Amino acid sequence: MTEEMILANATLVLPDETVVGSLRIVGDTIAEVATGATVPAGAIDCEGDYVCPGLVELHTDNLERHIQPRPKVDWPHAAAILAHDAELASTGITTVFDAMRIGSIPSGQRYVKYARGLSRELWQLREQDALKISHFLHLRAEVCSETLAEELNEFGPEDRVGLVSLMDHTPGQRQFRDLSKLEAYLKGKLGLEGDGFLQHVADLKAMRDRYGDLHEVETVKAAKRFGAMLASHDDTTDEQVRVSAGHGITLAEFPTTVEAAQSCHDHGIKVMMGAPNVIRGGSHSGNVAAHELAQLGHLDILSSDYVPSALLLSAVKLGEMWGDFARGLKTVTKTSAEVVGLDDRGELRAGTRADVIRFRMREGTPALNGVWSRGRRVA
Repeated sequence: MTEEMILANATLVLPDETVVGSLRIVGDTIAEVATGATVPAGAIDCEGDYVCPGLVELHTDNLERHIQPRPKVDWPHAAAILAHDAELASTGITTVFDAMRIGSIPSGQRYVKYARGLSRELWQLREQDALKISHFLHLRAEVCSETLAEELNEFGPEDRVGLVSLMDHTPGQRQFRDLSKLEAYLKGKLGLEGDGFLQHVADLKAMRDRYGDLHEVETVKAAKRFGAMLASHDDTTDEQVRVSAGHGITLAEFPTTVEAAQSCHDHGIKVMMGAPNVIRGGSHSGNVAAHELAQLGHLDILSSDYVPSALLLSAVKLGEMWGDFARGLKTVTKTSAEVVGLDDRGELRAGTRADVIRFRMREGTPALNGVWSRGRRVA
């Protein structure tokens, strides 16, 4: 017998408004959305709590953090995947595009290849129905590398690659136009400084000159082969955005300037910024602040990036900034689902997946009271 659940007397977060109403879920599908504070017999009385679609996360490095919790520590992968999955569920994320870097540098013994093997382990757990939420792959294609083309060829349409981001971390441009910022970052992460840092910069620039253009072409071709959406990363100038638009890119991850964000909108490209940027009030790399883009109307989507719990809180903060709660939540639900072609989630609407979260505000912070994925409670 198919199970039925009603969440009643809730503040429903719809795409363009919030209303008092109820949500009826049958099996794994939303069957009905109704208005009114009535609590039918057998329904769950939400007592005014917010009920909104499960969050859709497009770019998170969280799985990598579980795989390598400390430098040179390789954690058992199945345990890491399950912990990552459970953590995301606990924060209200019900769909995730797990970001995995492809493009390694064997000659420098840095950025070791890992995505193909890890993704196979992820899909094995999915086939066993061991995962709480919905997972897709986000391949972060690093053009400044030695092996990107061959690594792209290891994936196919069967691998649930939903997003491919065209990344170029060559020093002196995009996120790290200011080399002093890069040196400070690498000193903390890899212990590189002085002559070692200068040699690192020279090596990467030479690598970009040798492989970069070929890798860019191969990445665009691979995204089409996978049936995946193509994203840019860290666009800084109008010229870079024009190149992105020429590739058919529809999503810009973390543009670093107002110029780039405005150009993205001029070219019909959605702009995604980091949730930690919203909460901290600025970029940890010294680039444009997310709240500045939001005030200018150049922010469409949020990503938790490196803090999963930041996604819901940052959307609420955007809603407060805009004076429009529904608009804020839309940046982590409907808009993020639409940009990757998922029309079966991201909205409280009859016929969509029953990916739903319930929360109330406590001291200005959203506190979750329930998370359902395909109608099944997962947190």
